[in-house]
Amino acid sequence: MQWQQDILGGDFESHTFVAAGPDGVERTATLVRLRPDADAGAANGRRAVLFLHGWSDYFFNEDVARFWASAGYDFYALDMHNHGRSLRPDSPGGYVADLAAYDAEIEEAARVIRQEGAPGPLALMGHSTGGLVAALWTSRHPEAVSLLILNSPWLEMHGNSLVRRAASSMVRPVARFRPQAVLRLPERGHYWRTISSTADGEWPLDERYRPRLAFPVRAGWLRAVLAGHARVARGLEIDAPVLVLLSKGSANGILWSEEMRRTDAVLDVNIISARALSLGRTVTVERIDGALHDVFLSPAPVREDAYSRLARWLRAYGSG
Repeated sequence: MQWQQDILGGDFESHTFVAAGPDGVERTATLVRLRPDADAGAANGRRAVLFLHGWSDYFFNEDVARFWASAGYDFYALDMHNHGRSLRPDSPGGYVADLAAYDAEIEEAARVIRQEGAPGPLALMGHSTGGLVAALWTSRHPEAVSLLILNSPWLEMHGNSLVRRAASSMVRPVARFRPQAVLRLPERGHYWRTISSTADGEWPLDERYRPRLAFPVRAGWLRAVLAGHARVARGLEIDAPVLVLLSKGSANGILWSEEMRRTDAVLDVNIISARALSLGRTVTVERIDGALHDVFLSPAPVREDAYSRLARWLRAYGSG
């Protein structure tokens, strides 16, 4: 395995690889790691966590990596194909026609992590659409995941399952014949405004890897997400303990409002918290007052609350 200095610099490294999916298509993905401490955990065996980013996103939150390292885990993150470090000029940003197409690159990442000295099941962490992908992958690979941590996972559409079914009916004919057709939907950059250091936030975001208004919404991608929502609604029966971190409130309007500085400006958190109970047998839901869509990008006092809740949960479930 050849690791290179990552764009984050310091003790972050990355490795870009190609994985062939069940459809035979080879896709590019990039595994990022916080360089492991050679001595940490040597006596008790290594533990590792793999982080999956959200849609139109990439891994950049060094604090998340260092939190996990301080908790005794080797930290890895995957920039999935058509995202972030794995973007290629001849491929549509953010596009996937089936969420299971990510399986091959997640499995390759898990293989590398095992090879590097963390042989047991992974802790798997996912944000937003990455949370949906993580939950579905865990349901298909129960032996590979010991803990599942979901940061504002996109488990359901706004409204309810009726809205999802209506949306599926509308998008299905287009997705069948023109899967990469761009759907004309309102563009919103409110969430980006709350986190980017070039706007009102504090986080330096590289616009080569994370566009302000997200990638275009394509019919095949939306069909894939809706199919994932339907699968969650039927129940995933995940055995591993699950933690779901959410904001206490949502502000999803098309126009900007100041409330978006202290709520989830992307998802309906009440719908997500209810749907989370379909994930498995042991589900903890933490509602964090003042949190943004990514709770770990919230203002400092809020994200400190989120980290303390995650640490408390790990003390309860992560010692096995």
